[in-house]
Amino acid sequence: MESRTVRKAVAYVVRNEQLLVFTHDDFPMEITGVQVPAGSIEDDESPADAVVREVAEETGLLARIVRPLGVGHYDMRPAKPEIHERHFFQLEVLDSDVLSRWTWGESDPSDGGSDVRWTCWWMPMKDAHVLCAGFGALLGNISESRG
Repeated sequence: MESRTVRKAVAYVVRNEQLLVFTHDDFPMEITGVQVPAGSIEDDESPADAVVREVAEETGLLARIVRPLGVGHYDMRPAKPEIHERHFFQLEVLDSDVLSRWTWGESDPSDGGSDVRWTCWWMPMKDAHVLCAGFGALLGNISESRG
């Protein structure tokens, strides 16, 4: 089966030596793993606009880009016939009063499925190697002056 390239934006939101991650509430960890906010770049938007939008949609937090970290590719086969062109960014939250753990979700997922819920939380950067599906690929590019 031929694969198609899909443009994605990936957010490394960093605060106090911790990375914003989430785990799905309604699906087994063995399938969904630990993730960071990420999603498709719409045809009419830049990767930078997409990453800020995805953070807000997937976590409820407003964030700003600290800096772009690079572009990587991830082969989704055999799960999907897609190659993800991933644009990675380091971000920081704009709100100083952020919970350590909270539930968020989507009532209209992009795949048209039913409601999806997940738990957002802050993972120590030293443990972020556990990110699933290649999401940790550019963690080493995060600047030393972490927000």
